[in-house]
Amino acid sequence: MTGQRDAIPPILLVGCGRMGSALLAGWEADGLQRSAIVDPDPAFPATSASPSFASRHDLVRDIASLPAEFRPRAVVLAVKPQAADAAMAALAERLGDRLGDAVILSIMAGRTLSGLAAALPRASGLVRAMPNTPASIGRGISVAVASPGTSAAQHALCDRLLRAAGGVEWVEDEALLDPVTAVSGSGPAYVFLLAELMEQAGRAQGLPPALARRLARETVTGAGALLAASPDEDAAALRIAVTSPGGTTQAALGVLMRQDAWPTSVADAIEAATERSRALAR
Repeated sequence: MTGQRDAIPPILLVGCGRMGSALLAGWEADGLQRSAIVDPDPAFPATSASPSFASRHDLVRDIASLPAEFRPRAVVLAVKPQAADAAMAALAERLGDRLGDAVILSIMAGRTLSGLAAALPRASGLVRAMPNTPASIGRGISVAVASPGTSAAQHALCDRLLRAAGGVEWVEDEALLDPVTAVSGSGPAYVFLLAELMEQAGRAQGLPPALARRLARETVTGAGALLAASPDEDAAALRIAVTSPGGTTQAALGVLMRQDAWPTSVADAIEAATERSRALAR
């Protein structure tokens, strides 16, 4: 059929937690060929929306149980950093030369391209990416970097896999993934904190708890939607547009924009997260 996309080739997904399952749901919607998913959680895939999921893919509890003949086109590493060493060692042992057919796409925090290459020397291409949690609703943003040996086809496949969960940006300097982690990787937590604090402050000013919660959440999500709908406007311009001289918004911003308030604390927070990302990298 004209315009129909090719199916996504076989993928090995190692780790099907929140981020892994978000990606997997997107791949399923985009036409995923029979693939293999490794996850030790006995509850998986009970949470899958598709009742036929288990019959269409190979679900195993550990890498050693992968089908002997399985040859993935991409291996997506979505395990927790503390489980990374064991997972990569098991992959190298189980897949062996078959890794040469696949590109490694790592969404593990703190794992560098050089570290991946050392652990998986047979892999023909390597991509490191940092997505974020809005991927679970298809509204994530990922930033990715590829090793020099990654082919154009492997690059395109990884781009397609990441786009299943939202937007994708590519960089050439791997060091940029540290501030990326601080801004977008950790960033949703900052927004959740804002909603939390607005709710608490509203309650302190006499709002009923349920109303304070709804007002805080709807305001944060609505402002985010307005930002998304205004790609050509700076955030500062949107802020100025809703700030009437001498009004309530200006009174609040006069507190938040003091040099010792948000301008310093947000900058310090991003710096702290960036430094922590650098410290964890290996």
